[in-house]
Amino acid sequence: MECGDPVQQVHLTSGMSVDALIRAIGNAGAYNGGAMAEAVRIYETMLEDSGATRFLGLAGAMVPAGMGGIISDLIRDGYVDVLVSTGANLTHDIIEAIGCHHYKGSSSGNDVELRQSEINRIYDIYLPNDAFSVFEEFLQGSFGKLKPGSVISISDLLRHLGGDLKSGILHTAVRKGIPIFCPAIQDSMIGLQFWLYNQTHRVTVDAFADMKGIIDICFDAERAGALLIGGGVPKNFILQSMLMTENGFSYAVQLTGDRPDLGGLSGATLDEARSWGKVEEDAETVTVYGDATITLPLLVAAVRGRIS
Repeated sequence: MECGDPVQQVHLTSGMSVDALIRAIGNAGAYNGGAMAEAVRIYETMLEDSGATRFLGLAGAMVPAGMGGIISDLIRDGYVDVLVSTGANLTHDIIEAIGCHHYKGSSSGNDVELRQSEINRIYDIYLPNDAFSVFEEFLQGSFGKLKPGSVISISDLLRHLGGDLKSGILHTAVRKGIPIFCPAIQDSMIGLQFWLYNQTHRVTVDAFADMKGIIDICFDAERAGALLIGGGVPKNFILQSMLMTENGFSYAVQLTGDRPDLGGLSGATLDEARSWGKVEEDAETVTVYGDATITLPLLVAAVRGRIS
C-alpha cells in the first residue's frame, strides 16, 4: 500500500479570498476541511456543466438563520433549475418577504418568559407572534384569489404565492420560471393556513400532481446534479424521483450535521445512495458534515470566486 499526497500545512494571509482559503484547506486535505474542498470542486463542475440539470434541496431552519439570501441569489443567477424545500423554509421566506423579521436571540433564553412575551425561539433566533399575524393576513388574501372549485398542485400553489411577493426565494423562483416543489407542505404554517382557508372555500390541492412534473424533469435531464442542504423530505424527493429513470445523479453534494450510523436519511452517505441507483456508480459525490450556516456560505462563495 502506498501513501497519498503529502499533507500541506495551511498558511493564512491577510485579505485571503474564500477560494484561496478553500484551496489551502484542500491542500491539507484532512477531515471535513478536505471534504469541503472536494465539495467546492464538484459543485463548480456541476454548475459549469451545461448539460446538467441542477436540483437544490433545502431542509433545516436555513431562512431564519439568514441563509435564504444565498438561495434566492443562486436562483436569480441561474444556478438552480429545480428547488425542493421544506414548508418551514418557505414559511419563513414569506415572513421575510412581507416585511417581517427574524431576530438574534439566545439559545439559553427563558422559554417560559418567551412564551409569555409571545416570542417563538428557533435555537438562538427569535420570531415574534406578530409576524404570524401579518403572515396569516397575507396568505388568506393570496388564497382568496384562487379560483373556487379549482384543483391545483402544490407547485402551482407556491407559484401563486410567489407571484404576490416582491422578494425572497419564492418570488425569485417564480420570476425566473424555476419549479418549486414542497411535498410535505402540510407540515408547515402554509399548510395550516391553507387548511383554515379551505374550511369555507373549495380549492383542492392535489398532493400527487407534482410527481409527474419532477419525474418528467428527471427523464429529460441529460445529466443531473444535486446540492442537498440538510436531508429529510427534500433530499428523498429529489433522489427518489430519479429512480424512475435508467439514470442516477452524476453529481451530488450534501451538507449535513447528522450522523450516518443512526440510519436516518439526513445523515445517510451519498455512497449509500449508489446502492439504490439514485446516484450513478461513477458519480462525483461528497458529504460535508457540519453546520450549514458555515459550510453553505463557504461552498457558494468559493465556487462563485471560481466561475465569476
